[in-house]
Amino acid sequence: MTWQQRIDSALEQRRASGSFRTRLANQQGSGRHLVQDGKRYLNFSSNDYLGISQHGKVITAWQHGAEIYGVGSGGSGHVTGYNEAHQQFEAQLADWLGYPRALLFISGFAANQAVIAALVEKPDRIVADKLSHASLLEAAMHSPAQLRRFAHNDVVSLQNLLAQPIDGQQLVVTEGIFSMDGDAAPLADIAQTTRNANGLLMVDDAHGIGVIGEEGRGSCYQQHIKPDLLVVTFGKAFGASGAAVLCSESMADYLLQFARHLIYSTAMPPAQAYALSAALNVIRGDDSRRSQLNANIARFRAGASQLPLKLMASQTAIQPLIVGENEAAVSLASTLRERGFWLTAIRPPTVPQGTARLRVTLTGSHTFEDIDRLLEAMYDATR
Repeated sequence: MTWQQRIDSALEQRRASGSFRTRLANQQGSGRHLVQDGKRYLNFSSNDYLGISQHGKVITAWQHGAEIYGVGSGGSGHVTGYNEAHQQFEAQLADWLGYPRALLFISGFAANQAVIAALVEKPDRIVADKLSHASLLEAAMHSPAQLRRFAHNDVVSLQNLLAQPIDGQQLVVTEGIFSMDGDAAPLADIAQTTRNANGLLMVDDAHGIGVIGEEGRGSCYQQHIKPDLLVVTFGKAFGASGAAVLCSESMADYLLQFARHLIYSTAMPPAQAYALSAALNVIRGDDSRRSQLNANIARFRAGASQLPLKLMASQTAIQPLIVGENEAAVSLASTLRERGFWLTAIRPPTVPQGTARLRVTLTGSHTFEDIDRLLEAMYDATR
């Protein structure tokens, strides 16, 4: 089979399965509204949970940062790319989350890949929640260590896997809030189980940071734990992009030596770090955005519970409605889009077969009227 035949075959299989992905260009907008081909949509697919991507102070900070530093970093952080804006934001993050150090990465995917690749060796074992993000599982599968997956949020399953004999070390990996189901991990129990096995705990809190706990400190703070490695991303509640790993002094020094994403990638633009610092100030100082988000979650759940669709048991901004078959999920999303609502049908392989869904994401920018309009359209589309 030639390269082209292999590519054509893979594409044909993906189309036949009903899971073919397309990129939809939006003319403008990334917050509460999107505009495509001149039509305005209410956006219920955004991870901008607090509406900070549109916040005036953050926009102004990015503009001011660009005036000070330019629009790029100019190189790897190990060469010329690391400057005072990065240093100050890292210190701010570490203080906020109670860690000795924070290291900035260009994305959450890069952070997860870098940490796992740098840490584990052939005799080691990675024990990951079955529903962990693709960046975590892919990094684990491509590492020299063995990968074992415990049943989703099942501490007994985790205990059983950790109890199996091993010559090397064990790294436990989970998310704080799961991106497709919107449920929370039992982090306190996972942390205790990991300690009992002398393992290392890594938590990706992409969907918890900024929206959960006091000052938005996230899932781990809310459950009173401090994992050995805490990954936080800035593409959700922070309204931008990028990520950071929070860890000990020695772990930070180790990653600076061996995390190839840090060594060989161009560093985050300092203007972006400057803007993220402003975003963190908003997150810490404005509880009203989290309060509005929580009120929106309660209102949506009260209405969605009356729909003839399975509403997942999520108390977070991620509210999945299980449709079942791929074609039905795509059709429902299309019908709602015709009514002016931007929703995405999530299908296998992102989620298990038979669980195609609408992944409704709520933000603090939505109004009760927005939510009621969406629910009304859903009632009409599913009758």
